[in-house]
Amino acid sequence: MSADTDTREASGVADAPLVEVRGLTVEFPVDDGGSVRAVDGLDFTVRAGQALGIVGESGSGKSTVAFDLLGLHRGTGARLGGTVRVAGVDPHTAEGDELKSLRGELAAMVFQDPLSALDPYYAIGDQIAEVLRTHRRVTRRAARARAVEVLDRVGIPDAARRSRLRPHEFSGGMRQRALIAMALACEPRLLIADEPTTALDVTVQAQILDLLHDLRAETGAGLILVTHDLGVVAGSVDEVLVMKDGRAVEHGGVAEVLGSPREPYTRALVGAVPRLDAVREPEPVTAAADADGGDGGAATDAAGPGGDVLLEATGLRKEFGRRGARLTAVDDISLTVRRGETLGVVGESGSGKTTLGRMLVRLLEPTAGRLVYDGRDIGGLGERQLRPIRRELQMVFQDPVSSLNPRRSIGESIADPLRAAGRLTDRQVVSRVGELLERVGLDPDWYHRYPHEFSGGQRQRVGIARALAPEPKLIVCDEPVSALDVTTQAQVVGLLGELRRELGLSLVFVAHDLAVVRQVSDRVAVMRAGRVVEHGTADRIYDSPQHEYTKGLLAAVPVLDPEESAQRRAARRALVRG
Repeated sequence: MSADTDTREASGVADAPLVEVRGLTVEFPVDDGGSVRAVDGLDFTVRAGQALGIVGESGSGKSTVAFDLLGLHRGTGARLGGTVRVAGVDPHTAEGDELKSLRGELAAMVFQDPLSALDPYYAIGDQIAEVLRTHRRVTRRAARARAVEVLDRVGIPDAARRSRLRPHEFSGGMRQRALIAMALACEPRLLIADEPTTALDVTVQAQILDLLHDLRAETGAGLILVTHDLGVVAGSVDEVLVMKDGRAVEHGGVAEVLGSPREPYTRALVGAVPRLDAVREPEPVTAAADADGGDGGAATDAAGPGGDVLLEATGLRKEFGRRGARLTAVDDISLTVRRGETLGVVGESGSGKTTLGRMLVRLLEPTAGRLVYDGRDIGGLGERQLRPIRRELQMVFQDPVSSLNPRRSIGESIADPLRAAGRLTDRQVVSRVGELLERVGLDPDWYHRYPHEFSGGQRQRVGIARALAPEPKLIVCDEPVSALDVTTQAQVVGLLGELRRELGLSLVFVAHDLAVVRQVSDRVAVMRAGRVVEHGTADRIYDSPQHEYTKGLLAAVPVLDPEESAQRRAARRALVRG
């Protein structure tokens, strides 16, 4: 063989795609003997150093594709078709050492939920070291040293000490960094990240995305980023593959697809993304309501003359733990909620916003402070005295899966507060539940279905229907759309807006997604470390933020323009270095 032939063959290997997928189909069997096609005739390639974003609504098949690249559907009964090559390996047929090499050395996955992906009983460092020892012949000491090295690389402070901690001792963002460190342990050629930032607040999300970008630049690894958030892919990938019902509906450069989408489905996805610059017509408020809360802990936003206040909190404080080990989750907060308005509460994870929301509806007893509802002090009321008031103060929880009883039909869950009131007959209760289901956009005939039979957005609608059942005057919504794709998110947000206008409800909308909060809120309170650092009308907070923390939150929000996203990443990097 000539030297020229050797050169051409070597060049061909170098030019070969890192990932090559042709005609991929994935079918899952169902109980009636048939099958559901989750992926249908998919084609794409990824080269070394390239980043591909796979986006689409829940159920579009995007995570199924990611799992197939590592052969994770094998043994599940799934029927696989087409050809797939990852660094030259076929995940459908690889066996033994070749399959083992694929899963960790050639490619590695960062899963959506680090709590379920990490073993709760073992130290983080030991788990990373175990991955290395599975694939490489290294001593236990060397594996532990490598674990500390990659934890330090992904930005875990004091990595040597923290490597000895267990997953529950890490924050959500640190757990996600630990998963990325585990994926990096064997220096894979391909990173597959499946919804890696879904449950993270905007600042931590920005840190994780910046980290993935830097790692790709430094190592030359390819990246496949699976997400329902188009803002996430805008500044993180080179190309975008849009999926719907298992098929590719659009594929191209990120700037082209997000800036000038050709397909109606892609345009609908882009249009559903909440934006910081969205124009909303808030309810009229008094000048006093827009007073700047500044840096103080007790942020007062009194309604001023003529303000119709439904709920007023003064000096609310909540401590957890025992004497000598007390944690102050909420520290001296004062605010008001008016009839028919939406108050947005934003802040990072751990800022105390959920604790505040639960105190406002008396699901948590304040350690100190005063809570006045409809002119009556309810802070010191016992359970019997609170019972009639509880019907008027309701909550929609973040996770409808854990807040709905899996053993009871959704109709019976919605009926609970109606039966507890004791004012309706069984027939009237069933009729009322049917009305509520229809009101939130669900079929009344689904009364006897169970939570697992519904999508995430449908379950959240069930949670809203249950909160509406006792005819409340105020509903606290705790991260109601955080895990939903953009179109479902827009539907739920739209539903809440309709209910507020038609029923005269007051809403407290607790969220870490600042774009969604602007879309729904009349006024906004920004929380940090248990205190309100800034508050005012939504327009004032977003257009002219005063506090540095608020400015930082807004700067971390993903944007759809890849060029602007790159500029923001450079600014964040400069700030860290400075």
